[in-house]
Amino acid sequence: MELRKDPITRSWVITGDDAAENTPRAEAFCRFCPETPAAPQVVSNMPGIDGGAWSARAVVHPTPLYHIEGEASRRADGLYDRMSRVGAHEVLIESPRHDHHLWSASDAEIEQFLLLAARRIQDLKRDQRFKYVSIFKNHGISAGQEFEHATSQLTATTFVPRRVLYELRAGRDYFAQKERCVFCDIIAQEMRQNLRVLEVRGDFLALCPYAPRVPYETWIMSTTHEAAFERFALGRPSNLRDLGALLRRTLQRIRTIAEEFHLVLHTSPNSQHRSESLGYWKTIDEDYHWHIEILPIISDKARSYTFKEVYYSPVASETAVARLKQVRVEP
Repeated sequence: MELRKDPITRSWVITGDDAAENTPRAEAFCRFCPETPAAPQVVSNMPGIDGGAWSARAVVHPTPLYHIEGEASRRADGLYDRMSRVGAHEVLIESPRHDHHLWSASDAEIEQFLLLAARRIQDLKRDQRFKYVSIFKNHGISAGQEFEHATSQLTATTFVPRRVLYELRAGRDYFAQKERCVFCDIIAQEMRQNLRVLEVRGDFLALCPYAPRVPYETWIMSTTHEAAFERFALGRPSNLRDLGALLRRTLQRIRTIAEEFHLVLHTSPNSQHRSESLGYWKTIDEDYHWHIEILPIISDKARSYTFKEVYYSPVASETAVARLKQVRVEP
């Protein structure tokens, strides 16, 4: 297996003939529960809560898409580009309890999970090979969920994913024109109009974006400007309790609409090792803004997912917010 770049879309694709190595194996036990007979390779632990040995932990993915050893060795193949699958692929175990997901966890437990995510991003960004660190949760069969245990995943790659590149370039262009962060301007307008804001908690808000890609798409954002999630979380850990509470309540609302969803944390690329030749990300701290995106999967709205460049969402954001606000959630 290797990485190949599509010269038209600029997407990197993992491809090859030995895909069987990543086929999940049926097991009679959960490898992520504390008493497992086949413990995974632990990368990092967060302290336990209420006497537990640990509250959240990062482990090496049992069948990783990326491998930490070696160099990317990017090389030409005629007009194409290819490179090795160098990177990191980890499973972030949200709780020692098998089915204790983020929407059923306590705010303190979610806070520990968010701190774990921030520490793993910070640690992997110290490696100059890695250009971007992604954290995501795929919940449900249609979303590509791999494990029954409550988990999210992390990948560190030698390239920036295409969707993130779109955001970065749009943010840079907006800043070049107006010398303001486009995300901060979005927050200001949404707060002023109060048409698509789902909930405000402390310094955070949940909103349904003006142009949703799917019905009930929801973003969680900080009203305080910061490009890097890990810098925000580790620099202001006292704020994570409010973020955890808002994330929990938002997921509770989303799950009344759809049980399956994608959740992705968008943070800044690795700017600790800047390219002198490319000159990218010179204004990244001013023009980008970390945020969380949640995209529900609604099975009876299949058309929503058939157009990949012109999205179709049959529920307006204003309607989505009105319906989600009616959901009763835990304080």
